[in-house]
Amino acid sequence: MTFRIGIISDTHGLLRPEAERGLTGVDHIIHAGDIGRSEIVDALCRIAPVTAIRGNVDNGEWARQHPDTTLVRLAGKSIYVLHDLKTLPADLGAGIDIIISGHSHVPKIDTVGGVLYLNPGSAGPRRFKLPITLATLEITPEGMRPEIHDLEGD
Repeated sequence: MTFRIGIISDTHGLLRPEAERGLTGVDHIIHAGDIGRSEIVDALCRIAPVTAIRGNVDNGEWARQHPDTTLVRLAGKSIYVLHDLKTLPADLGAGIDIIISGHSHVPKIDTVGGVLYLNPGSAGPRRFKLPITLATLEITPEGMRPEIHDLEGD
């Protein structure tokens, strides 16, 4: 059985139709911060259950319902979500399978010490000449398959 997670970050108040299409059919969505406004999470919730954290631009009453970091367990995997990877606690401890971050707007998939590090990049307004992206992560009995999706290719 395959469990599909959609991973998005740095929407900064913009949920592109390409992002909504890219997340259609996922089992769960993780938003790694810099949401921009509460309506973004509301729209994502219409696609799948959402885990969202606050980023450095998420201020105001609506943002208080979202933690700065979270640890979620999906499809048997322990996933730590934070906005800025530079703030990753040194004493996070063992047992984390996946670390998801945003903030840099640069998509990246890396494995270090058996831990998958995934930054989906930014799906919001363009920053500099960086791509507009999100990620999916398929978890199967055989393993994990992360993938970055360029939303401009639609």
